[in-house]
Amino acid sequence: MATSIASAVRWWARTDGGRTALTFGADSVSYRSLNDWSSRIARTLVDRGVAPGDRVGLLGGNTPEWAATAYGVIKAGGVLVPLNPRLVAAELHKLFTDSGLTLVVTDAAHNGTLDEVGLPVPRIGLDEITALRTGGTDDFQIDRAPDEPVAILFTSGSTGLSKGVVCTNRTLLDIVFEASLTQDGLRPGGSSLLLLPLCFTPGLVWGLVMSTVLGGTLFVEAELNPSRAVRIIAEHRIGTLFGVPLIWEALAAAPEFTDADLSSLRTAVVGGAAVSVPLLQAWAAKGVALRQIYGMTEAGGIATATLTSEAADHPGSCGSGSIFTELKVVRADGTEAAPGEQGEVLLRGPGVTPGYWNDPETTARALRDGWLHSGDLGVRDEAGRLTFVDRLKDLIISGGINISPVEIEAVISGIPGVAEVAVIAAKDDRFGETPAAIVSGSVDAGTVVAACDKAMADYKVPRYVVVRPEPLPRLASGKLSKRAIRDEYADVNERFEKVR
Repeated sequence: MATSIASAVRWWARTDGGRTALTFGADSVSYRSLNDWSSRIARTLVDRGVAPGDRVGLLGGNTPEWAATAYGVIKAGGVLVPLNPRLVAAELHKLFTDSGLTLVVTDAAHNGTLDEVGLPVPRIGLDEITALRTGGTDDFQIDRAPDEPVAILFTSGSTGLSKGVVCTNRTLLDIVFEASLTQDGLRPGGSSLLLLPLCFTPGLVWGLVMSTVLGGTLFVEAELNPSRAVRIIAEHRIGTLFGVPLIWEALAAAPEFTDADLSSLRTAVVGGAAVSVPLLQAWAAKGVALRQIYGMTEAGGIATATLTSEAADHPGSCGSGSIFTELKVVRADGTEAAPGEQGEVLLRGPGVTPGYWNDPETTARALRDGWLHSGDLGVRDEAGRLTFVDRLKDLIISGGINISPVEIEAVISGIPGVAEVAVIAAKDDRFGETPAAIVSGSVDAGTVVAACDKAMADYKVPRYVVVRPEPLPRLASGKLSKRAIRDEYADVNERFEKVR
């Protein structure tokens, strides 16, 4: 059965194998090489005991080995579990356990962290993957049914517990199909630039999968270098770039931006945080219409984007859905909200996940009556255009990365001297939002930061820690009043100094 994203790599290898699939700096990988390499990786994984449906973790940065291994896992019939290389051992332990990993492919830099995880999961080093790059022609591939899982993407939830969003071949291919249909969409053979990690939804789905299924060339950067990124866009006539506002702002501030010809950017998408009008204007002056998006991992990353034709007149809009993806805004009782009335955003479409990995209860709460309940607050205008308002789920989005306040609160509440804690979003010029911990008790900020540093990735560690002797405000039910706390510390970034 050829209904597989890996089958697209095989097709381009057969029909236009010399075309460049991936470029990492000076290193390029053709479609023929990507197909052969990933097939050799698949054989190796099968030889190591990976059976269809087994979960395989992938831990490392943006490298050709990462991309080839991702397809190798899928060709072996496995389920790819991308792992954020910034996570600490305790966080990885939970993901290993939740997904039931049978094997992990990792770079040497993370062996120490994996030792701390303390689980007997076999490893394959990326150096071994590098050695598999050369060899004869190989077309090995185990096809699975279109609706079976091929990847699990973990995302933070409002409960503070990681949730594994299931992706199937069908959902991934449907995302590509829908994205290629609109006048603002992607096209076969185009060029894209990726300035985000491959392990996240934008990198894997809208970067690697989107580009290779459409037979395009994906330029992948290991880290954000604004000057270099501007040069790549101009020199290689890049047509597509996805990014959080932080990325677009950094590129606009690069010295090369003023004189560079960036008009090739036909699909320029921004999301994950509020977008300023000056930023939109700066890119519009270069002939590039930044299109704001609304989406979530559960909906394939992007559910709706502003039309290019409406970007200038409706800068705060996220569009009105797509060809096959519908959205609506509903009241608490489930009835549809009137134009201008705030309510919860609901989605349905071919890219929506079939559910969460081994979590039927959470799946049942999120997917009801054919609609994905986002937990986000939005409002639609008379024409149906959506404007994002706030997150009912209380997540913090920092630089486009979801951060669960509950996860941070759990760590801080265990520190001696902490009576209670609430973590809220603080405004941040660079990342849009950053965690701020409001603590009641007798403890110093340094102790709080040190405990968080040990327990979680650096981007989750609060940049503001406010310690107060009096209790935090509560509701009549006895629960902490997050709304009152957010109101009281709405200007925490102006009243208090960063602690790190």
